[in-house]
Amino acid sequence: MLNNQTLNLSIVIMAGGAGTRFWPLSTEKRPKQFLKLFGERSLLQKSYDRVASLLPPERILVLTSASFTELVKEQLPEIPEENIIGEPMRRDTAAAVALAALLCRKRFGNTITGIMTADHIIEPVELFQKTLLSAAEAAANEAALYTIGIEPTYPATGFGYLECSDELSDDSGIKHYTLKQFKEKPDIDTATGYLESGRFLWNSGMFVWQTDAILSAFETHLPGHLRHIEKAIEADASAEWPLALEEAFEPLEKISIDFAIMEKAEDVRTVAASFSWSDVGGWLALEEFLQSDDKGNHRSCGLETLDAASNLVFSEDSEETVALVGVSNLIVVRAGSRTLIVDKDRAEDIKKLVAGLDDKLK
Repeated sequence: MLNNQTLNLSIVIMAGGAGTRFWPLSTEKRPKQFLKLFGERSLLQKSYDRVASLLPPERILVLTSASFTELVKEQLPEIPEENIIGEPMRRDTAAAVALAALLCRKRFGNTITGIMTADHIIEPVELFQKTLLSAAEAAANEAALYTIGIEPTYPATGFGYLECSDELSDDSGIKHYTLKQFKEKPDIDTATGYLESGRFLWNSGMFVWQTDAILSAFETHLPGHLRHIEKAIEADASAEWPLALEEAFEPLEKISIDFAIMEKAEDVRTVAASFSWSDVGGWLALEEFLQSDDKGNHRSCGLETLDAASNLVFSEDSEETVALVGVSNLIVVRAGSRTLIVDKDRAEDIKKLVAGLDDKLK
């Protein structure tokens, strides 16, 4: 395997999400990626920690919403300020990737870029790094677009899937495949079939490619994005940068990188990752990471129970104690002056609740 310097590696951390499934801890002003759900480091900080030993901070870019740039600076003081890019409005992931690619080409040339997520849990870090570098080395040798796929452990209906075709290579246990097609989130029967076939991986939303390769794909499938954003790139690192970005983003179609590029590109490959991965999509996803008792209650803080079972209790104050009597299957969350109590079976309705809240509570 080539060393990191030979690979001319750069990393882009996508940190613009504003999910509502973690309300009341997560709000529009402080969304999931900035939360300390596991220990003393936020999900964003953990994402940075996973790659920090591979390359200097000057080669790490963080793309986020313009309203979150100060939060990123606060949580990642190691990152140069000019590497924290605030998108002026949400235009989905195709716009973010196009901006990242053009910035990387301007600053680093035809670098090998890894597109990483800011709000996932990945363990162990060593296996993640090995997988990332395996994909990066392959991308350095072939102008293909690489996805990082996750070996599925159950028939999940909440993830997109990658259908693999021919095995290209086995890099010390890390298998590379040609990608046959992307599949949307399936129903349970379809997901079960995917799992049993052995041909499918979960779509992690992480990618690796040469800058020139992804820009070529944009030229073919979404050239308008490049035309608009290229004008803004001329203002990089100048006082005109925020206004130039706003003018570039305003006319862009909202579309994901999967729909716009990856499902249409000719040479897409995938690297099968065997590390543990969770997109931490909502409160229920925390159960496997929290302490539990013999009644199936999971907790992040002190918990006293009487005839209570299968509850999830989370408080941002780990010293707090919550008491439950005669209840089951609940999610109970304490965050500052806000408390959420919801049946686990209706966890998805938290989004509807937040949509109807007064702006000061969101």
